[in-house]
Amino acid sequence: MFEQPTTYEIFYRFGVALAIGLLIGLQREYAHRELVASGEDGPIFAGARTFPLMAVLGCAAAFLAHKIAFPAIILGVIAIVGIIIAVAHYHEAREGESGITTEVAALITIVIGALCFYDQIEVAAAVGVAVTVLLALKLQTRRFVAKLEPADVFATLKFCVISVIILPMLPRTGYGQEPFDVLVPFKLWLMVIFISGISFLGYVLIKAVGARRGVGLTGILGGLASSTAVTLTFSQRSRTTSGLDRSFALAILLAWVIMFVRVLVEVAALNRELLAVVWIPITAAMVVSASYCGYLYWRETGSGPEEEDRFKNPFELGPALTFGLLYAVILVGAKAASMYLGDTGIYLSSIAGGLMDVDAITLSMAELSGTEGSLDVRTAARAVVLAAASNTVVKGGLVVATGSAGLRKAIFPGFVLTLVTALGVMLII
Repeated sequence: MFEQPTTYEIFYRFGVALAIGLLIGLQREYAHRELVASGEDGPIFAGARTFPLMAVLGCAAAFLAHKIAFPAIILGVIAIVGIIIAVAHYHEAREGESGITTEVAALITIVIGALCFYDQIEVAAAVGVAVTVLLALKLQTRRFVAKLEPADVFATLKFCVISVIILPMLPRTGYGQEPFDVLVPFKLWLMVIFISGISFLGYVLIKAVGARRGVGLTGILGGLASSTAVTLTFSQRSRTTSGLDRSFALAILLAWVIMFVRVLVEVAALNRELLAVVWIPITAAMVVSASYCGYLYWRETGSGPEEEDRFKNPFELGPALTFGLLYAVILVGAKAASMYLGDTGIYLSSIAGGLMDVDAITLSMAELSGTEGSLDVRTAARAVVLAAASNTVVKGGLVVATGSAGLRKAIFPGFVLTLVTALGVMLII
């Protein structure tokens, strides 16, 4: 039940509505000024005065609707303003101005004003900021869309299908006896979506920002998609590009740092008790690796050439299903190893699984040591660290096998320090 606000609360809500409307209006006014400066002068539908007035109108409509207990007033106000906007847009369209972005923002501003009166200040502020950001990113959004390829669109649609359509239909109970009781279709598929989503986010960031901003930024963004792919890419390039060994080493180690961040994020999302233990060795290794990245950065005497965007869309059904299968195998294997071999079996399976993928081991340990699992959190934490260490050894092997001598020399200290730190701190937790 909506409580009767005090006079002070009413003034406060009107003030918030006015401020949010002013924020959106200032952005529209600034955008119009930029158009005028570029020679594309044209009429402005609403600016720094009209938008605050619309927010106040929405708040006033909600106030009146509450006073006389007739909520339809808000819809009536929106409808009337909508008609005015339609007429204004008609005249603008006749002059060649066909966009309706500002008009839609105006309608949203009215709704924001109503939200403010109903004490939904946080929601109103969030919507207002989101609208302002979207309005300000017009050029960047167009550039991002221009970079999209048909494969990107289809990959996005497939990701939506597996997350929105398939996931809710899967059973949420396990099948069979131990250790196969851990195979819950819903949870397995949720992990596929989770890890695919992280990689997909990394790919979107690469598309939005561009890998041409430098190898360091490419290492950070590429690490979201695959630190192993970053390691292999720059190791191979080091053989054909001279003088950039430190730059390539920096990109590779930054991707490794992001891999440690991914581990912490995955554990934090699934098992806070495990996070309380595993963050110590993982963070220590991450800090050491990041510190060596800082050393490499300051030792660089010049910037490298722009990098080509060699990252393809990471979401494909084949790799996603492969990850799901790997995750299920590791989950059952870890449970069986725990049943028959104890902690030693867990550690061996983690080292073996980490050679291929850290994420699958991390998610498995978070699941097995959760509220419904029977694995001790310290054992699970050591297993995660061992998986990260074995994966780091694999990537170090890729540098040795495919990288130049200069790259091996530049990355070796960071590789050893990271590995020793992770294993050393693991032994004391």
